[in-house]
Amino acid sequence: MEQESPGLLRQLYWDLKSRNTRFQYWQALLIDVPGRFGRKLRWRIYRKFFGKAGKYATIHMDVRIRNIGNLFLGENVHIGEKNIIQAAGGVELGDNTILGPGVMIWSANHKFEAVDVPIINQGFEYKKVVIGNNVWIGANAFIMPGAVIGDGCIISAGSVVGGKTIAPFKILAGNPARVIGTRENKTPENNQPQDS
Repeated sequence: MEQESPGLLRQLYWDLKSRNTRFQYWQALLIDVPGRFGRKLRWRIYRKFFGKAGKYATIHMDVRIRNIGNLFLGENVHIGEKNIIQAAGGVELGDNTILGPGVMIWSANHKFEAVDVPIINQGFEYKKVVIGNNVWIGANAFIMPGAVIGDGCIISAGSVVGGKTIAPFKILAGNPARVIGTRENKTPENNQPQDS
């Protein structure tokens, strides 16, 4: 019978000493637990690892988070199924923000300026992503490093938001995402302009 490699067990020991890697083990165990039970269980475990966590978040199945200690959640954040969040450069999600299924948020990217050095050897640049309160990001949208999305914005499904600042209450769509409308000065009851 083959014996366990002491090097492998030693590696597990060192992995478990790292907060980020401990979270990765928890994530691997809980990622596909279904139903309300799964969502509550993920919240109960994950909230201990976030940089900041508001009162409650919904974390659906198949969500993958890297560098969770740099992810800051407001209250009542909804993280959709199959989301990927790379928070190495810092990611903030405001209160009542909704991420549809398949959303990707990146706060780090490869450096590539030196043409005589392989890109894989050039390191990374980190740019914080800030998403305001009451923002809805549609399915399969990609938020790139450095993006700052104002309160009340809607990002349409499949959009790619570059590292720029988006004013509050704008509606964006496309690749690259452009403002196609606004939610300013509308009443929630009938979505009609308010009297001035």
